Amino acid sequence: MAKIKTSFFCQNCGAQSPKWLGKCHSCGQWNTYVEEIIQKEESGNGPWKPSGSGTKKTNTPKKIKEVNYEEQARWVTGDPELDRVLGGGIVPGSLVLIGGEPGIGKSTLMLQIALTLSGKTILYVSGEESEAQIKMRADRMAVSNPDCYVLSETNTQQIFQQVELLKPDFLVIDSIQTLNSQYVESAAGSVSQVRECTAELMKFAKETGTPVFLIGHVTKEGSIAGPKVLEHMVDTVLQFEGDRHLTYRILRTSKNRFGSTHELGIYEMRVDGLRSVANPSEILLTQREEVLNGVAIGAMLEGNRPLLIEIQSLVSPATYGTPQRTSTGHDAKRLNMLLAVLEKRGGMRLGNQDVFLNVAGGMRVDDPGLDLAVCASLISSYEDTPVSEQICFAGEVGLGGEVRAVSRIENRISEAEKLGFKKIVVSKYAVKGLDLSKFKIKVIQVSKLEEMYQLIF
Repeated sequence: MAKIKTSFFCQNCGAQSPKWLGKCHSCGQWNTYVEEIIQKEESGNGPWKPSGSGTKKTNTPKKIKEVNYEEQARWVTGDPELDRVLGGGIVPGSLVLIGGEPGIGKSTLMLQIALTLSGKTILYVSGEESEAQIKMRADRMAVSNPDCYVLSETNTQQIFQQVELLKPDFLVIDSIQTLNSQYVESAAGSVSQVRECTAELMKFAKETGTPVFLIGHVTKEGSIAGPKVLEHMVDTVLQFEGDRHLTYRILRTSKNRFGSTHELGIYEMRVDGLRSVANPSEILLTQREEVLNGVAIGAMLEGNRPLLIEIQSLVSPATYGTPQRTSTGHDAKRLNMLLAVLEKRGGMRLGNQDVFLNVAGGMRVDDPGLDLAVCASLISSYEDTPVSEQICFAGEVGLGGEVRAVSRIENRISEAEKLGFKKIVVSKYAVKGLDLSKFKIKVIQVSKLEEMYQLIF
């Protein structure tokens, strides 16, 4: 009997070592190495072998000008939010990984896309649910596809046998952590299994031109479970985010070889599935019956998409020693910087105040163009004076208290005008060369925080 070969793999980054190490030399994490049985000897051309394959084709180097390239037409899914995040649609032969917390709606989104792609043969493979459970979820949706097939299987070789018979145009795997390959003697979900199964699916996608979507689990920190090498192997990485107790979900892309990585899609979770939200600014703005202090509206950009978002703050005297600085949905370090600017340049005594900042709608923002809205919200709560509901803000605040220009100010102004705002406060350096007469909204130009304070408060 041949001796079983084993190796040690880091469960965080996938680094390999012939012996156990207390600290990973690649990612620096402690106690992450686990012993796993390495891959057996293989015969033939590997786990995935196309039908009718004979001798293996030998690739030879070519001059880059001699490479023939034809841009492939993308598949429009009918879901405008997913198409936007993917860069215009699904690219044939692409391998897409989508991750998110349990119960957030990953399986619902993928099943809904599979039922929406009419005219395509779809194979939905689930290693976590039975065919009956998938059918129950499909019955709740208002769409149907007679060419959508479901398969409950975890062995990749069995899956590829069914793929050879069905020859689907689109393949969904739910989830990659449940699959196992007979070429690796490790438990499903281990580094070796996840890497081997992904490699087999990647080879299948590239050789056949079939787009493959993988659903991935996430860790308690919110990152996609498994080695980091998994994210490097795929073409696109999507993150499905949101609070399970709220109705709205956010789809982001953190890697995309075929488009931008700054796009954003917003969905509303309903009984009959996920609904695309065409105008997210309307749902991110709270409808109030009375004007409240500590609330300001900021114009931000998510990729190429302008959004208006509500900033809420509460400034109150600290009664329990060290003042608190709590931020939800906003960078806490940037909040501390803005508080220091307001105290140093604006003369506000915030050193003995508790400060709580919240971005409404469960959004996480990092656009510096919201600095002016954050400052207006903090000043409003500190002075106990509300900001008018007809005003929004778009500007970055520097350490000297100056209001700096932000990118694509014309898109921000147009979005504010579309939603019925009467005024928008921007940096005077942002509108140089811009024809303001084409806007019905009044554009207030400021260069310092003091000017904004005098005009608004």
